[in-house]
This record gives sequence, C-alpha cells and structure tokens, in this order.
Amino acid sequence: MQSKRSSQKAEAAGPRGLRELVEFDAAARGIFQDMDEQLIQGRLAFLKAAEALKDTLRSGHTAGGRSESTAEHSWRLCLLALAFEDQLPGVDMLRLLKLCIVHDLGEAIHGDIPAVAQVDKEAKQLQERQDMLELTASLDAPLRTQVMSLWEEYDAAETPEARLAKALDKLETVLQHNQGKNPPGFDYAFNLGYGQHHTAAHPLTAAIRAILDRETCDRMNSGQ
Repeated sequence: MQSKRSSQKAEAAGPRGLRELVEFDAAARGIFQDMDEQLIQGRLAFLKAAEALKDTLRSGHTAGGRSESTAEHSWRLCLLALAFEDQLPGVDMLRLLKLCIVHDLGEAIHGDIPAVAQVDKEAKQLQERQDMLELTASLDAPLRTQVMSLWEEYDAAETPEARLAKALDKLETVLQHNQGKNPPGFDYAFNLGYGQHHTAAHPLTAAIRAILDRETCDRMNSGQ
C-alpha cells in the first residue's frame, strides 16, 4: 500500500519527482537497515530509567504548594538558560543546554540531597558519579561517553558553559524557593548565601542574583 501511494505521488510529480522519490526511499531503507536494534533498546532503557526524575522530589515547593521534582527543576533550568540566551554572547548555547539537562541525572538512582543536608561533598560527588555510571550502563559506548563527559564537565565547572550551568542551577533553586508555597518555618535565609561564589562569577547571573536576593528578603520580612 505504501509503495502504491509513493508511486502515485511520483507519477503526479513527473520524471524528476520519481527520481527524487526513488533516491529518498533508497536512502531511507539504508538508514533503517543500518540501525542497530540493540542500540535503540539500550537508549530506550536509559530513558525509562531517567523517568524516575519525574518522581524524585526536592526540598522546594511549587506555587501550588506541592513538592517539585528534579525533572521540573531541570526543565526550568533549561528554560532559564534559553530566556537569557541573547545576554550570553560567545556562549555555546547547545552545550550549555546539554549540561543543564544532564547535571542532575544521577538523582534518578538515589534521589536529591537538599543543599542544607549536604555535609560530605566529596562523598556526594563520588556517589553521584557512581549513580551516573549505573544510569548510563545500558547506553552504547559513544553516547555513554558523551553523557558522562558532559556530567564531568559540569561537575568540574572549568569551562564557561559549565560555570554558567552551575550558576543558573543555583538561581533556579532560589527562584523556586521565592516563588513556592512553602511550609511554615521554611528557611529563606538559606537563599542569601546559597551558591554565591557561582552566581558572582558572571555579570548576568550576578544581576539576576541581586533581584532574587531582594525577593528573598521581601519574603522573609513578610513572614510568608
């Protein structure tokens, strides 16, 4: 049936259309024949494992009052980067977005540890790396290497994009704390010192931070 419809379309397009359609069909068949089902299954298994981030809860709350998930945090972190793309000349935006996407992937295994509860940062770093290795185990070697390299780049925070991803990550967290319908006794004062050395490293993130700090003080003073 598909071949009959393709032939009808080609006839309607004339000799040139027929030639182009034949070339396209041949190329498409070659692509699909070359695709490795094991590769596809491995990547689908990775995506299924990463779905756990939708149920991985953080300490922040949404404006509606429910706990936010790591997946939601990562989504708005990417949106935050995109919203200020025009203010980041010279930054590799695609790389920045990739770093934002992978930065908390490991939490799909052992969950999120609130910043206020992070005591041994070296142990946390080692655990996150182990979690990333476990999460990416089903991937083919080239993609696994790429994902792990992105995570390690983010963790090291030595490239301009990684430093920005770190800073934006802190800003999205503070933004959510300020915006969220948080439970009584929520520690807004924590915001004021959280990730300051990261957000101070770039003029844009420093400017955003100044506004968010004022919002934090307003919430503290309002007693909300």
